[in-house]
Amino acid sequence: MKNCDKFYIDGSWVKPKNSYDFDLLHPANEEKIASIAMGSKSDVDEAVKAAKKAFVTWQFSSINERVDLLERILKVYKSRSQEFVKTMSYEMGTTISFSREVQMPVGIGHLEAAIEAVKSHKFERPSPRGGSTLVDEPIGIVGMITPWNWPVNQIMIKVAPALAAGCVMILKPSEYSPLSSIMLAEVFHEAGCPPGVFNLINGDGEGVGTAISNHPEIDMISFTGSTRAGKAITKEAADTIKRVTLELGGKSPNLFFEDADLEKAVKISVDACFINNGQSCDAASRLLVQRKVYDQVVEMVAEQVRSVQVGDPMVEGEHIGPVVNKNQFEHIQKLIEIGINEGANLKVGGLGLPAGLNKGYYIRPTLFSDVNNEMNIAQNEVFGPVLSIIPFDTEEEAVEIANQTPYGLAAYIQSTNQERIDRVSRRLRAGVINVNGLAGDYDVPFGGYKQSGNGREAGPLGFHEYLETKAITQGAF
Repeated sequence: MKNCDKFYIDGSWVKPKNSYDFDLLHPANEEKIASIAMGSKSDVDEAVKAAKKAFVTWQFSSINERVDLLERILKVYKSRSQEFVKTMSYEMGTTISFSREVQMPVGIGHLEAAIEAVKSHKFERPSPRGGSTLVDEPIGIVGMITPWNWPVNQIMIKVAPALAAGCVMILKPSEYSPLSSIMLAEVFHEAGCPPGVFNLINGDGEGVGTAISNHPEIDMISFTGSTRAGKAITKEAADTIKRVTLELGGKSPNLFFEDADLEKAVKISVDACFINNGQSCDAASRLLVQRKVYDQVVEMVAEQVRSVQVGDPMVEGEHIGPVVNKNQFEHIQKLIEIGINEGANLKVGGLGLPAGLNKGYYIRPTLFSDVNNEMNIAQNEVFGPVLSIIPFDTEEEAVEIANQTPYGLAAYIQSTNQERIDRVSRRLRAGVINVNGLAGDYDVPFGGYKQSGNGREAGPLGFHEYLETKAITQGAF
């Protein structure tokens, strides 16, 4: 791929000021697929300079100008959609089928949602009791730091509403999935994005990430990643009092009640944990099952997990691929070992590579039963195809266990009792409640409670994160 050795700054592909190369490995075979130039603070300074210059005019762009740009981006993105499908599978291991059906289309969804959000937003309006005017304006220069697991989704969910709001931005994607972001920069360039409005710098968290977080001329940080990194970014941003929005880790509970449609709910439950090879912050990795159906559900889930195939992500078919890299592989292996040592019942899977595979970062689809909520595998984010089943007796106990976590990103409910669904949904401390399956809605805000972050992304609320509100009052003379 071209431009791996360059950054996109001020509307051009430029050589880094000071850089070193980072070798990107294919997670299926551990072979080198690209060398990525990694930036430094001086590159961030150049990007900020370009963004600052662009903001002078872009902040006053009309709604029509912003919509036109987003629609051009959408058109170019669609024209290269199949390239994105292959690239995402290649760089981070999501299967080609999942990339085509989910990972690529989400970019379209967020662009379309941003277009609708800016069209419907009232940028000027009277105060509730009149007498003053409230004006929404773009916050300014936004530093965006995104993860590797949903390469296009986590960029578009930030960039699209920020463009719609009239902001300018500097993006640092994860060094483990940089190829999709390079392609997106090419898309923005082809679509005629004004120079300096969108800038891309590759790098690591310690170098480029820190330089973005503490830069005095960056007005806002939008970060998606681990809770550990989110805490560090918040501290780094504190000295300059910039706005910080965080979408962080999760340990999402899935409450499986005795009145659930067992067969459908079992499939939903496994899919909700193993989606994207288990590499999703909202993965339903804690399955809480009511004791009356516990033994039956455990066996049904075990059968479902045993049926999950593992294989090359670039090959068509219904299977899961590898996790993104060696560090992630070793992290998951360690947590599986801890789960065994803590006394959880290993029903399916376990340590080591799946049968028939001798290289690549593949994880055996793993199921633990008889887990208690104090165990490491119930409290720590695994980020792989590992599911833990926890029994409960009453609805009250289920809610208590579900909320007994430092996270609060998402929760799931399996039940056919609408009164119970309504009651439990309102008692769960999580930003998104998924009932009887997953439903994509790009107008719904995404974000968490507690240590899963602050702020919201997607839809009108996500769009509003990139705005400042000014009050204009006028005395009577």
